[in-house]
Amino acid sequence: MNSLLSLITFLPLIGAVVLLLFLRGDDEAAAKNAKLLALFTTSATLVLSLFVLVGFDPGDTGFQFLEERPWLGGLNYKMGVDGISVLFVMLTTLLMPIVIGASWHVETRVKEYMIAFLMLETLMLGVFCALDLVLFYIFFEGGLIPMFLIIGIWGGKERIYASFKFFLYTFLGSVLMLVAMIAMYMQAGTTDIPKLMDFAFSSETMSVLGITVVGGAQTLMFLAFFASFAVKMPMWPVHTWLPDAHVQAPTAGSVVLAAILLKMGGYGFLRFSLPMFPVGSEVMQDFIFTLSVIAIVYTSLVAMMQEDMKKLIAYSSVAHMGFVTMGIFALNRQGIDGAIFQMLSHGFISGALFLIVGVIYDRMHTREIAAYGGLVVRMPVFALIFMLFTMGNVGLPGTSGFVGEFLTLAGVYQVNTWVAFFAATGVIFSAGYALWLYRRVVFGDLIKESLKTIRDMSRREKLLFAPLVAFTLLLGVYPAVVLDVIGPSVAALIDHSETALAAQATTLAQN
Repeated sequence: MNSLLSLITFLPLIGAVVLLLFLRGDDEAAAKNAKLLALFTTSATLVLSLFVLVGFDPGDTGFQFLEERPWLGGLNYKMGVDGISVLFVMLTTLLMPIVIGASWHVETRVKEYMIAFLMLETLMLGVFCALDLVLFYIFFEGGLIPMFLIIGIWGGKERIYASFKFFLYTFLGSVLMLVAMIAMYMQAGTTDIPKLMDFAFSSETMSVLGITVVGGAQTLMFLAFFASFAVKMPMWPVHTWLPDAHVQAPTAGSVVLAAILLKMGGYGFLRFSLPMFPVGSEVMQDFIFTLSVIAIVYTSLVAMMQEDMKKLIAYSSVAHMGFVTMGIFALNRQGIDGAIFQMLSHGFISGALFLIVGVIYDRMHTREIAAYGGLVVRMPVFALIFMLFTMGNVGLPGTSGFVGEFLTLAGVYQVNTWVAFFAATGVIFSAGYALWLYRRVVFGDLIKESLKTIRDMSRREKLLFAPLVAFTLLLGVYPAVVLDVIGPSVAALIDHSETALAAQATTLAQN
């Protein structure tokens, strides 16, 4: 059991190596074998991760399934999960078989395509399991490479531009984080994440280039990490790489990008910013609130103007991530619970929406909204599933989208009523663009000749959507499935931050 997390993390990489070394040929049989091996590997990873979920004790607020051994020089290879990270591991392992299943139509360089996704799964799982700064950074930055290749090789017409924009935005944002990590090691003398969470970094007000920095080193380190996590989520105004990446990425790439990769930014705030820099987090709270509200309102309005389905859903993702950052920095139980719940819910709903676009794109080879209309006549099952996830995206009660948004708004309302008020308008705007998209694509008369022979969803496509439908409804009617797991760890995180802030206030009073 001590190596279970490592086995789960590196099993997809082992599958990628097997594909690379032992699968020969580029004919149809070889392509099918590559798909089957990738599906088997991701499914086996999912099964193994279930052992972690079953053996996980929500009442234990520490890290579980710990693995630690000497690694690089004086550094340790350390893995573990707590109530916050274990569900992101499950989200990743659940979605990857769906992603592979959605790639069954890929015909170009199939072996390399599957290798890229298997490598990406290992790197994403590593981010959520790593308990060493250097190990985390390697996994965090390593994920850029396979996604860069996925967009750049299997993407659309502007794929080269989109892939380089994605890489440069996310990589440059992480350079400052690396500098902060080095500074943390110099101060604390360790790269062990649990130890760093208990280390009191300096928060004395200081002057940098003539500018007074309230919160001192904590605020500076917070900003360095913020530069990376804000781009990864992405937050306004560093969100512009996301619509381009989504539009150009293949369907499976868009699903992974929206459902998992964006969550790394929110997870980073929870794992590093709040516990390690509580003073910096409090100092920057109003700044984060401002950016979050702008993201919710502005990108919702931009989404209403889109003519490309993927781009509309991409801007919708930016707006929904605004609720996440807002909830995290409410710094209270409801806000953080809601933010985590929203990330998990968004993983299912946004992933499903991109798959829905992929279903009709595979048939018509266009994502233009104007090219569709009246699909309910020919595709009733498609229309039903599309309606469910449209309602989830809007936040209809009974779906997982409602729970996350409600909790984040409730948490923020306790801190700042005006922020909660303006953020709540995003719920109205989301109804506007989501229902507008659904009406134009699904309803109306079937007058376009090209649509009169379009086929409804196949058995394989229905099977792919089944778990996404199930979890969207389950979490909507029984949110305790998530809240009971994350609750103790979130409570411990808040207690830790409040204790650190109280100690800071005592120190200031004594001085």
